[in-house]
Amino acid sequence: MSIFGSSIDNLHHGLDYAFVKNEAISNNLANISTTNYKAKSVEFKSLLEQEKGGQFQAKLTNPRHIDFSQATKGFKIHVNNNTQYNHNGNNVDIDKEMVELGNNQIYQQALVERLNGSFSTLQNLIRGGS
Repeated sequence: MSIFGSSIDNLHHGLDYAFVKNEAISNNLANISTTNYKAKSVEFKSLLEQEKGGQFQAKLTNPRHIDFSQATKGFKIHVNNNTQYNHNGNNVDIDKEMVELGNNQIYQQALVERLNGSFSTLQNLIRGGS
């Protein structure tokens, strides 16, 4: 049993997701002029919904298969190969990326504030509360 409960672990996992998403957005923006670069996005919500519904089950039939029973879950990076916005084969949409970046920053800030609140509560309890 953890003294923190699952709340801090969930916040940590959310911050990991925000970091990976920010990295993908940054790579997309950095490669906006790169010939034939294809935009990447990070998928997490679909995996979470599957797992919540109890539909996320895997059976190992080969030792080389990934063991999904482990506690650590990855984030799926999706490459969009079906579109082309620029004449050079690039498909990065700067407007979409900037909106995604703003949304991700808001999400990350909310998680950090919640994490700070959790630590403040623990700090108050350790000091004896008042």
